[in-house]
Amino acid sequence: MTTLLQINASLFSNNGQSSRLSEQFVGGWRAANPQGKVVVRDLAAAPVPHLDAQRFGALLAKPEERSAQQQAVVDFSDQLIDELRHADVIALGLPMYNFGVPSTLKAYFDHVARAGVTFKYTETGPVGLLNGKKAYVFAARGGQYAGTALDTQTGYVRDFLRFIGISDVEFVYAEGLNMGEESKRSALDAASASIRQLTAPLRAAA
Repeated sequence: MTTLLQINASLFSNNGQSSRLSEQFVGGWRAANPQGKVVVRDLAAAPVPHLDAQRFGALLAKPEERSAQQQAVVDFSDQLIDELRHADVIALGLPMYNFGVPSTLKAYFDHVARAGVTFKYTETGPVGLLNGKKAYVFAARGGQYAGTALDTQTGYVRDFLRFIGISDVEFVYAEGLNMGEESKRSALDAASASIRQLTAPLRAAA
């Protein structure tokens, strides 16, 4: 069974523009994969705790030395990683807040980046272990930043996913959403058209 993991990072849950774009893609994917499975990880409805010294220490502790509290932290991290490991496709709804990724997404990344689990260190550098996956990122922004120095998201998200082994990543942007109704409508229409282009081959192959 083919599995898609949908990660919504909007503070507004499934009402955020990035989540709606992601949902459009998921709808097309469902049509092409009627027997497929969709797992939703909503970082607003179920926030991942931010990494602190206590949680970081739990992730580093040797299994035989973990306290019950530390084991609970590891079990939670394992759950997030298992969702990624079993996913063939990842759809990430990504809003921009104050020129960066939502802090809840950063917390999520902090809990899935684990040496020996999602990546390993080698003599030539780190190697990602979550291979063979395709990721789509649906980026919604109030201003226009793609291709400029103010776009701190694209490189960071692409680099992080590559770090854990997910190198096949495609971005769809909806920018200028706070620059007037015409700009918003045009951006969302263009993003929807891009999503239809992405899902058309999937439906044709179904």
